[in-house]
Amino acid sequence: MACRVVVVDDSGFFRRRIAEILNADVGIEVVGTAANGQEAIKLAKELKPDVITMDIEMPVMDGITAVRHIMADTPCPILMFSTLTTDGAQATLDALDAGAMDFLPKRFNEMAGDEESAKAMLRRRVRTLARSRVRASTPGTTARPAPGGTPARPSGPSATPPPASGARPAEQVSKASDINPGKLKSARAVLIGTSTGGPVALQEVLKHLPKTFPLPIVLIQHMPASFTPAFAERLNKLCQIEVREAANGDMLKPGLALLAPGGMQMLLEGGSATRIKITDSEPGTIYKPSVDISFQSAVAALRGQVLAVVLTGMGADGREGARALKGLGAKIWAQDAASCVVYGMPAAVAEAGLADDILTLTEVGPALVKGFC
Repeated sequence: MACRVVVVDDSGFFRRRIAEILNADVGIEVVGTAANGQEAIKLAKELKPDVITMDIEMPVMDGITAVRHIMADTPCPILMFSTLTTDGAQATLDALDAGAMDFLPKRFNEMAGDEESAKAMLRRRVRTLARSRVRASTPGTTARPAPGGTPARPSGPSATPPPASGARPAEQVSKASDINPGKLKSARAVLIGTSTGGPVALQEVLKHLPKTFPLPIVLIQHMPASFTPAFAERLNKLCQIEVREAANGDMLKPGLALLAPGGMQMLLEGGSATRIKITDSEPGTIYKPSVDISFQSAVAALRGQVLAVVLTGMGADGREGARALKGLGAKIWAQDAASCVVYGMPAAVAEAGLADDILTLTEVGPALVKGFC
């Protein structure tokens, strides 16, 4: 059965363009279009689509308001189209808070290196969202399946060796009360990697941490360069710990969370103190920033003395970095399927037998407090 999509945009040209691109995939069918948020709410109730693509700035009712209404009344995965500007970043973060699951740039030339790649990316994201689980309207609540959907799996092949020593079976979920602080005592830093659904997930996790949290935190979120400063600022306002976008030469400090800049790679370098190194990506690198690259840099810098946490996201970024860290004795946590927006990255870690604990999103923050405070 084809994925049923509603396209929402105040530009008739853009509606036709998106519909044409999506309908070129035999697995996708555009079943309706709307010119504003009010029409989108009506179509969401009438058509019950598998995915909605949503513009932000529209007359009559903007996209953010429409997302809130749809997620409260007839929840389904929503993909926002945003401009890659400071204002666009703020609006997109608001839309994600309201319940949208993912976002893409409004202009196709900002999606990928060429138009065909951009079209393929749009179709891929829509298909993945159609298979994913939908968050309830209140962030942090247990997800429920999209109509006819199942949790999204990693996009590439997933190695499934026997579970590593001490690893938890993928179906067994821990609680914060299960965490043994003694098993985390060697950790010198907490590394958290995430992608789709990550902005809301990181807010949920970090809000639990006290100002006196004793370890530094490194955050790797797949996000464009123009978005990460606004996202770091938002997290800093919501959390007791200090959160800021990482800069070259920053030192890791207790109670400080450093967010990888979008479009770049963030490495950890050892020595008398662990510092951040910001570099350009090598040609062909898919994720900028990449969870794998940051995790793997911690192998040399911290000798595996870390807790690595992999949260909601598409694909398998973080699995190989977690594998390298695990080989040196690092502890690995993964978010469970039910609370993920997209169960891809955590699934890759869990199914590879690398996760010491699998936790629901609302348990990750309390588990960090239990483990280190």
